[in-house]
Amino acid sequence: MIRKKIASINTQVLFAALKKLKDAFTDLLPIILVIAFFQLAVLRQPLPQLGEIVFGTILVIIGLSLFIQGLEMGLFPIGEAMAHALARKGSVFWLLLFSFALGFSTTVAEPALIAVSQEAADIAMQGKLIDSDEASQKSYALGLRLSVAFSVGIAILIGVLRILRGWPLHYLIIGGYVIVMLLTTIAPAEIIGIAYDAGGVTTSTITVPLVTALGVGLASIIKGRSPLVDGFGLIAFASLLPMIFVMGYGLIVFG
Repeated sequence: MIRKKIASINTQVLFAALKKLKDAFTDLLPIILVIAFFQLAVLRQPLPQLGEIVFGTILVIIGLSLFIQGLEMGLFPIGEAMAHALARKGSVFWLLLFSFALGFSTTVAEPALIAVSQEAADIAMQGKLIDSDEASQKSYALGLRLSVAFSVGIAILIGVLRILRGWPLHYLIIGGYVIVMLLTTIAPAEIIGIAYDAGGVTTSTITVPLVTALGVGLASIIKGRSPLVDGFGLIAFASLLPMIFVMGYGLIVFG
């Protein structure tokens, strides 16, 4: 009897794993078809190192399926659970402090942001915008990272405050982009492109599920708030404020 139950559980786990792999493959299939079409029909060349590409694609499918499973099992539940616990605690201070810390910590360690910051520092050094020494380069890259991370922390804080107060989302977003456009007219040209890119690299694979779970969990426990209407929109702030802060950083660094 016990063996039959174990065999049944193993079968269910196997089918669940195969379904996750199938879903991951389905998600990647359009990318595979586009690359194959342009390589074979437009460039008319065989794929270079086909064996390595196929093996790498298999690893991506496996990794993507495991990542999605991890989000469903870990990050989404913990984000909602912490939002519920902090809301029940009844302390707005701790809730806002947690929101800021969550946005700052997940962004400052984001690999995409680190890469963009280092590349921006290297280009700034080549263009003689900063001193051509390693210390200046590291200082510029670190300042850029901290500016973006701080802005995301503030963005999540504002987003949570919006849920608590019931502020309309579109007013804040429109007002934010008006500030972005005004800053674009006075910010140094060398920082504008980096600022706009910074709005994209902040929405990482860790930040997005945690912040989304925080917003949905918070909106679901506060009376008069709808998880669908009020729970989403935090990521929009996380993409908007870095543009403002990075252009401000450029005004300070480049005068």
